[in-house]
Amino acid sequence: MSDLRSQDWFGGGGPKGFAHRAWVRSRGVPKDHFDGRPVIGICNTWSELTSCNSHFRELAQHVREGILEAGGVPMEFPVISTGETLTRPTAMLLRNLCSMDVEETLRANPLDGVVLMMGCDKTTPGLLMGAASVNLPTIGLSAGPMLNGSFRGRPFGIKDVWNLAADVRAGRASVADVEEAESCLNRTVGVCNVMGTGSTMAAMVEAMGVGLPDNAAIPAVDARRRVLARMVGRRIVDMVREDLTLDKLLTREAFENAIKVNAAIGGSTNAVIHLTAVARRMEVPLDIEDWHQLGQDVPTLVNIQPSGTYLMQDFHEAGGLPVVIRELCEAGLLHGDALTATGKTLAEINADAVCHNRDVIFGLDEPFKSNSGIAILRGNLCPDGAVIKPSAAEPHLLRHRGKAVVFENQDDLNARIDDPGLEVDADSVLVLKNCGPRGFPGMPELGMIPIPAKLLARGVTDMVRISDARMSGTSFGAVALHVSPEAAAGGVLAVVRDGDLIELDVAARKLDLLVPDDELERRLAARQAPEPKATRGYSKLYIDTVNQAHDGCDLDFLVGKTGSAVPPNQH
Repeated sequence: MSDLRSQDWFGGGGPKGFAHRAWVRSRGVPKDHFDGRPVIGICNTWSELTSCNSHFRELAQHVREGILEAGGVPMEFPVISTGETLTRPTAMLLRNLCSMDVEETLRANPLDGVVLMMGCDKTTPGLLMGAASVNLPTIGLSAGPMLNGSFRGRPFGIKDVWNLAADVRAGRASVADVEEAESCLNRTVGVCNVMGTGSTMAAMVEAMGVGLPDNAAIPAVDARRRVLARMVGRRIVDMVREDLTLDKLLTREAFENAIKVNAAIGGSTNAVIHLTAVARRMEVPLDIEDWHQLGQDVPTLVNIQPSGTYLMQDFHEAGGLPVVIRELCEAGLLHGDALTATGKTLAEINADAVCHNRDVIFGLDEPFKSNSGIAILRGNLCPDGAVIKPSAAEPHLLRHRGKAVVFENQDDLNARIDDPGLEVDADSVLVLKNCGPRGFPGMPELGMIPIPAKLLARGVTDMVRISDARMSGTSFGAVALHVSPEAAAGGVLAVVRDGDLIELDVAARKLDLLVPDDELERRLAARQAPEPKATRGYSKLYIDTVNQAHDGCDLDFLVGKTGSAVPPNQH
């Protein structure tokens, strides 16, 4: 074990050591906690404003007990907690601020290792990004999904909520139906009970070896999640003793594994942005093209909403992510020799996984869906890329040509989408602008543009939709997202007009605006720059420095890592 960072604060007999020990002892910490034991940070995103993470007070106590059992010294601290459910304008705006909070807290304090407690989707990448830039021994503990919802005698997930909302707008359901469903969906704490971004990112933590096996799918309120928390606490102490720093886990091979696992689980499109940002903090080369090159031949194995039928509790009971990883490792699709936080390889720790329900987790010989989870599109509308999730779309729309129906921003969309006079039909392509990183700002989850009410009433359930926004991992449809460059940055999306023909061909990975180049040049030259969305504070900093979607939407000055060294204080 290398020299402990914490001893720079607590070791020695001089005035600095005396002061640091004395202040900590005010909490009732015994003297022997300064004798060279690893000091472990518990990075807690508990908040009553982030319901997915609202059980972290209890979970952190189990982590603490594990750290003490292994001979470490726990020190819990809070960082900003961003929940997509309540945060306005979007939690994505605050992801990078969260990462700054984590990074500076870790570097500035006497910590030898850290447990990252993360749940609602932006807290996972935010914590990983901050920790990557410091590079201490690090292990992740996710919130776990809520239990299955139950509505009128049947399972109920977030996808069902979107369908119910559409039924209300089409006149097939009442407000009373929605009010009844409200109490039936979220029966417990935890992240969404489908393969949304929260569960997807928890799966990425497990697939990259930063979390222990079963991190992704044990329900939030299950006693086994508490046991997992205690084992995480024990393990991080040994990771410090082994000098198992984060860069030994978050290798290029780990990111490749994550991309393939994401395809196999039908994971969220948001993983593209988040993993890109984490990789660039870790200074590991990763490009959105890797999602095509690495994921295109990996079928979807997991029959979970929004791409399938079942819910996360069912996934756990069927064997969870270890089954998927074992299937992929045995087929030679993953780097099975990748190191994990356990100190063993990915293949070793998942070798004994058993599937208990093949209706939920399919095998590679007969997969749930043959098309991979995420496809990367290119074309004059998105020269730097766009993403689409083919498994969540109606197949006949994966090759489509239609006339654009354009909404300039969210307000325009809300004002006109259900207007009976809107000139739109089932073949139209709905286009939403100015909802990207700079344009909104923060790139909200508005990409699943609502289908116009008059079309819902006619039975239309999916349409091609294009935007520079994101969409919730719980969403679905033939939705092309993350168009880059975004409209507010001068991308071609900014000059799309009503009636323009747009062509989508997912098999050919193409997304094109069928307008002559000289006409596009005239439109772009005549375009007026948008008014600033913010003139002060963090929002201005974000707008001025945020990278585009294909670069991970990190702030440009945060890319890379500084490490854990910090000048000593002068007391």
